[in-house]
Amino acid sequence: MCSLDYSGCAPSTSGGKRPRNDKGNKVTVVLGAQWGDEGKGKVVDLLATESDIICRCQGGNNAGHTVVVDGKEYDFHLLPSGIINSKAVSVIGNGVVIHLPGLLEEAEKNEKKGLKDWEKRLIISDRAHIVFDFHQAVDGLQEVQRQAQEGKNIGTTKKGIGPTYSSKASRTGLRICDLLDDFKEFSTRFKNLAQQYQAMFPTLVVDVEGQLKKLKECAERIRPMVRDGVYFMYDAINGPLKKILVEGANAALLDIDFGTYPFVTSSNCTVGGVCTGLGIPPLNIGDVYGVVKAYTTRVGIGAFPTEQLNEVGELLQTRGHEVGVTTGRKRRCGWLDLVILRYANMINGFTAFALTKLDILDVMDEIKVGVSYKLKGKKIPYFPANMDVLQKVEVEYEKLPGWKSDTSACRKWEDLPVKAQNYIRFVENHVGVPIKWVGVGKARESMIQMF
Repeated sequence: MCSLDYSGCAPSTSGGKRPRNDKGNKVTVVLGAQWGDEGKGKVVDLLATESDIICRCQGGNNAGHTVVVDGKEYDFHLLPSGIINSKAVSVIGNGVVIHLPGLLEEAEKNEKKGLKDWEKRLIISDRAHIVFDFHQAVDGLQEVQRQAQEGKNIGTTKKGIGPTYSSKASRTGLRICDLLDDFKEFSTRFKNLAQQYQAMFPTLVVDVEGQLKKLKECAERIRPMVRDGVYFMYDAINGPLKKILVEGANAALLDIDFGTYPFVTSSNCTVGGVCTGLGIPPLNIGDVYGVVKAYTTRVGIGAFPTEQLNEVGELLQTRGHEVGVTTGRKRRCGWLDLVILRYANMINGFTAFALTKLDILDVMDEIKVGVSYKLKGKKIPYFPANMDVLQKVEVEYEKLPGWKSDTSACRKWEDLPVKAQNYIRFVENHVGVPIKWVGVGKARESMIQMF
């Protein structure tokens, strides 16, 4: 291959290939390592206090993060939970799908609780796709259809996330940049998209003019916040030293590619989604922290090998207040499953784990941990892709003695009962990922940092 000298891109004199540019700020990532609801918001909140930029890269307002600051509970669905930090900029990346009325309503609700000047520190990528009210209506209609045809639904949050990503993939979606450009052209495309859905769902009623009027108002409110997200992130990474944090929504087992399909969300909630959802190179990904609950929960239907449909499951549900932030649904509960954690680690390459809600196990006499799966009597080293196969696995458990004492006041490793320490070490050794934080309560102070 002949080596041409393009200006600014001259071949190296040594004839070897140029080394990749390893400069720039590294991005810290926080991801869910189970089926969501692991307490990511708490870990993000901890790291956000010293971050300059906090980003969301995928999902929509189907995520729910609760953060407690000074005794006040803030609920976030679309806004990065780092928006509480008045010194940081929050970014909604191109991979996020945005329901604009929902975003503004969420901001207003949190304003009433004390959130100030959020619009001065929020940046929205112009390449993000828009969730319309009819996407949300279609989400509900599709669930009804699934129930009628298959006798089961996916258990979506009915927030329009799936239909919006479908519009995106079929190239009929509309983005923030379209909304802020020629509104006449936007209106035409909006009407066409609405008609396409009405052709598929004859019962769907769309108030086209009403929705367009609302969207025009939203457009003017968000206009000052909209930027070219790719350039903004490039500038942030390659400019002066900055701490950049990415908060994942949903979790590994809800990932559209790697999750328990079809009972998953519609985006990549594993580490690859960070690169595609913000437009940043893999080279700039730094620490990747996985958030894990000390037991396992799942919302909606789908296989759940370590689920406990007994008093153990009930105890975890009531003690852990396991109810979804977004849907209000009771979560299904079971023992910690290390097969899932190893699988999530294969995909994400975690630097460390944050183990949350350890205090929920305080009352247990004995704690079981799922360590491997057997299929037809043989141990399997992988996590099955097929849901029918996953339903058939036999979980092998290890039993550990409970510590039977209150850990909620513990603030450092030495404060924890020895049996609780053993439980933590057991998880680390079996998954091969160190545990950097242990959560023993709701508040910021309840996260014990180990190293």
